[in-house]
Amino acid sequence: MVLPSLQLGLAALVVGYGFGSIPFGLLLTKAAGLGDVRSIGSGNIGATNVLRTGRKDIAAATLLLDALKATAAALIMSAFSPEAGALAGFGAFLGHIFPVWLKFKGGKGVATFLGSLLGIASPAGLAFIAIWLSVAFLSRYSSLAALVASAASPFVLFAMGLPGQALLLGVMAAILWWKHKENIARLFDGTEGKIGQKS
Repeated sequence: MVLPSLQLGLAALVVGYGFGSIPFGLLLTKAAGLGDVRSIGSGNIGATNVLRTGRKDIAAATLLLDALKATAAALIMSAFSPEAGALAGFGAFLGHIFPVWLKFKGGKGVATFLGSLLGIASPAGLAFIAIWLSVAFLSRYSSLAALVASAASPFVLFAMGLPGQALLLGVMAAILWWKHKENIARLFDGTEGKIGQKS
C-alpha cells in the first residue's frame, strides 16, 4: 500500500468520516416514530440496539445503511487510488463510532467495518460474512462472531497481497474490540446474550 499524497489522504479521511458519521439508526427510528434510540438498551445507535425497539425492518435498514455508507465512501475515493479508498473506509469507520454530531458517541462499528472491507476488497468482505455466519451458527453469540471475523480480516487481506490494507484493518479491528470490551467481559463470565435469546 503506497500512501497517497497528503492532500488526497486527508480528503479521503474527511469524505469517509462525513459518510460514516451519518447516524442512520437514530434518523430511522425517529422517522418511524420510535423516539430516540439512545434512550433504550445500550444507548447505542447501531442495528443491534435498534432491534430492541421491536422493529426488525428498521434494524435491518440500519444495518444495511451503516454498511453501505462505508462501502460508498471507499468506492468513491478508490476512483483516485486504492489507497485513498482504504483511507476513506477507515474514515467512515471512525465517523460511525465517533460522530461529531452526537458528541462522538456512536455505534460499535461492526456493520461499518464490513462495509469498509467490501469497498476496499470485496473478497475479504465476503470472507468476513462467511466467518461471521459460521461462528454465529456454532456459538449463537453475535458479538463473538463479529470479534472473530474482524480479527481474521487483516490476515485475509495479507493473504490477498494487500499488506498495507491489512495493517489499516488491523487498527480498525483493535478499535472494534475495544468498543466491545463489555461484551468480551460478558462472554468470559457467561452472561452475554445469545442470538434469539429473550432478554
